[in-house]
Amino acid sequence: MSERVRATAESVGLRSLLWTVFMPVVLYGIGSGAAAPMYALRALDLGASAGVAGIVVALSGLGMVLADLPAGRIVARIGERWAIALGSGLGLVGVLCAIFAPDTWVLAVGVLLNGTASAVWGLARQSYIVAVVAPDERGRAFSALAGASRLGSFCGPFVGAGMVYLMGPSGALWLQFGTTVVAGAAMLAIGSADGDDMDAAGHTLRSVVVENRGVLGTLGLAALLMGGARATRTALLPLWAAHIGVSAAATSLIFGVAGAMDVLLSYPGGILLDRFGSRATGVPSMLLFGVGFAALPFTSTALELTGAAVLLGLANGVSNGLIMTVGADVAPPGQRAEFLGAWRLTHDVGMFAGPIAVGFISAATVLGASVLVIAAAVFAGAVAMHRWFPGTYPVLARRRTPD
Repeated sequence: MSERVRATAESVGLRSLLWTVFMPVVLYGIGSGAAAPMYALRALDLGASAGVAGIVVALSGLGMVLADLPAGRIVARIGERWAIALGSGLGLVGVLCAIFAPDTWVLAVGVLLNGTASAVWGLARQSYIVAVVAPDERGRAFSALAGASRLGSFCGPFVGAGMVYLMGPSGALWLQFGTTVVAGAAMLAIGSADGDDMDAAGHTLRSVVVENRGVLGTLGLAALLMGGARATRTALLPLWAAHIGVSAAATSLIFGVAGAMDVLLSYPGGILLDRFGSRATGVPSMLLFGVGFAALPFTSTALELTGAAVLLGLANGVSNGLIMTVGADVAPPGQRAEFLGAWRLTHDVGMFAGPIAVGFISAATVLGASVLVIAAAVFAGAVAMHRWFPGTYPVLARRRTPD
């Protein structure tokens, strides 16, 4: 990191990022959370079948995967501030396409653009925090960032309910349009933090990936498996709830309880991350994910399902900010934004592939079998984090401390 950026990192505290980073992320999350379930309903309104509607919704994840690497190049070229402006513009076009779509194809383009915008937004704010927050506070910064996003997504459906009642599914999409405008404008107030990547023009995306293939193939594998665990959680819980006969209302309540645990544990997870490192955070969170998934086939009532959902919410909450922090710590000087684009790709591929794997395995066997396969993959992710992630464990740290 350059001396200019190091000095900036030492002078910027987390409180100073409240209005320029964290609150805009909450706003962005409110709009996204309100609109997320409405895209499928919008597709149905346009005459799509349930299967086609599901594919349309999945295009958001595909947009993120396709845009991760270009997003790194964009941030390296034009800086975080203007990348935020570009991402906001893409998101607004995507929402307008969805609102005024005359057919499913135009709606699909809008959803794809929304995924692309999320990738650019996410990479720009991650790169900015790496540049301006001191390394010993990154865990708390990224956990707060992830927690702000989760909080927005959690509140979004409640905030948008009135507009959906008055305007139908498009009401939530108009809310997303408004929050994107306000959040984007607020984040344009961030200062320039581009000094660490001024020599990035001499690197191509291919060269950055090739030079860092060892890190991407080891730590990136663990990031991929965590991304799969996170996305699979939101896909599996409602499927299993329907399988055991839990009502839609009860399933929504269970999601709410799990979401509350997720948000509440975000900042404590960041403290753990800063104090003991990524291994001490990552391994327990993956073990919690694995136990939560493995418990699902043995649940048959709403109360038992709530217990498994809470375990999964705890796992997600403790791991908030983990992948971003690890990426920031291993990003090479002069290639920060482009490396982080490749790093985010590993996680987002997992998020895109996890639910698809559940669908294929369930189609070939039974739902319970797919749950156990996912649990096994998550436990493998815990082993990968133990092997490659830096840091120690609290109990070992205490034993090594002199009396």
